[in-house]
Formats: sequence, C-alpha cells, structure tokens
Amino acid sequence: MPTARETLLDAAHVAVRSQPWAVVRMVDVAAAAGVSRQTLYNEFGSKEGLGAALVDRLLEDFLDGAGRAVAEACRSGADPAACCAAAAHWVLRTARTEPIVRAALTGCFGALVPSPPGEPGKLAAALRSRVVSGLDRARRVPVGGPAPREGPGRRELERAYDAGLRVALSYVIAPVRESGDEDPCGRVDEVVRALLAH
Repeated sequence: MPTARETLLDAAHVAVRSQPWAVVRMVDVAAAAGVSRQTLYNEFGSKEGLGAALVDRLLEDFLDGAGRAVAEACRSGADPAACCAAAAHWVLRTARTEPIVRAALTGCFGALVPSPPGEPGKLAAALRSRVVSGLDRARRVPVGGPAPREGPGRRELERAYDAGLRVALSYVIAPVRESGDEDPCGRVDEVVRALLAH
C-alpha cells in the first residue's frame, strides 16, 4: 500500500501535468491525496519541498528507465552503439511526455514546473554515467577498456555517447514533428558508430 508521501507525490505529479506549478495549491494536492494539509506539510515542509521531492523522484525514475533501456538492448544482443540509441529513444520519449524531465534536460523551466536542482549538464552527465555503467554490467565494455582490436573502451564509449546524447537533446529542444520516434534514434546510432570507428 502506498505511503502518504508517495500518494502526495502522485497527486502533485497529476496537478503539475494539468496546470502550471505556480498555481498548484497545497490544499488541493492534500485533498487529491486524501490526507490533511498538515500531513502534507509534515512530509515536505513547504511547497518548495514538495516540488523538490517530486523533481527528485521523476529524475531518478528517468535515469532508471534509461538504464533499463540499455539493459534490455544488451539482453537482445545489441552492440554498444545500438544500446546507446535505445537510451536515446528513452530520453526522447520521456522528454516529450514529461514536462519536468524536459525542463531538467534543457534548463527551460519557470512557472510551469518546479525548478529542477542544479544545471542541465549535471543530469546529462548522470545519464551518460548510468548508460555506460549499464554497458559495463552487461559486459559490453570493460571498465578499464579493452585492447583496440576488441572494441571500444569506456572512455571512448563515454565520449561517443556524450555526442549522441547531445544529438538526442537537440531533438528534445527542437523536435522534428514529421519524423517518427525512430528517426532521431537512428541518427544517434549513426553518430555513436562514427565516433567509435575512429
């Protein structure tokens, strides 16, 4: 059974998806969660505390989802570039549907969503680390880096994924409406493959 904290975060998430964060009222969040306003304040202290907790939960879920996308691609036998493209697909799909994630990735936030903590680059770095660590765990790239004939090392993969992530983020910032989800991911795959080939 969900805790009061989880229920309140769910209610806040629903609220921020339907109206600007600036006009979300704590009393309405508490009512939607079926708890007292005092319980809400006991859990989070303030509206800012609620917003920070909501952002933290959504961004951690986002990073976990990227890790799962990589793991699933690895289990299917995909190579490192295709695994990175799977993570890019997750980034694109989530950023299109989740305003808080989009704001955290782009730094474009304001009254619509709670302010994400830190700089957008920190989330991108955490995403890169999560994806490359997932490849490590799947034995797609050893931590120390293999000999050149055996494929890319961790550092090369990090650089390639970083460039691929920037391509994916360009589609988040300036989406191409006539393209399907797979087209940007295909471009990310091409970028990563080209960088790993050098």
